[in-house]
Amino acid sequence: MTSTASASEFDELTAAARTIADRSYCPYSHFRVGAAGYTEDGRLVVGCNVENAGYGVTLCAECGLVSDLIAGGGGRLRSFVCVGAPDGDPADRRAVIMPCGRCRQLLSEHAGPGFTMLSPQGVLDLDGLLPQAFGPADLET
Repeated sequence: MTSTASASEFDELTAAARTIADRSYCPYSHFRVGAAGYTEDGRLVVGCNVENAGYGVTLCAECGLVSDLIAGGGGRLRSFVCVGAPDGDPADRRAVIMPCGRCRQLLSEHAGPGFTMLSPQGVLDLDGLLPQAFGPADLET
C-alpha cells in the first residue's frame, strides 16, 4: 500500500468508522463518533467515543483508535477518517468530521511521514491536520 490513501481506501475507512460509531457510549451529548485508520503495515485500527458524567474524563474516538494502535503492536498511522452524527441518525448519514484540537495533537504523535486523512473539505496531510505541530523533536535539547 502506498503512503497516500486512495479514494477507495477512504471509502473503506469511512465505512469502518460508521460501523464502530454504533458502539459509542454517548448518553450525554447523544453524538456518536467513530474513527478508523490504517497503519503503515496495513492494519485497520478503530475507536469510538466513550462519554462520562465527569465530562473531562470522556474519551474521544481518536483516543480509542490510538489505544487500538498501541495494543495491536504499535506502528504509525498512514490514513485516517473520523465521522459523527446525532444519536439516532442512520449510520450511512454520519458525516466526515474534523477531530478536536486535542485529538489532532494525539494523531500527529502517531502519524507516519506519509499520513493523509479525509476531512470535510477533502484530503489533508499532517501539516494540514495540525500546522506547526508540537512533537518529540521539540523536546530535544
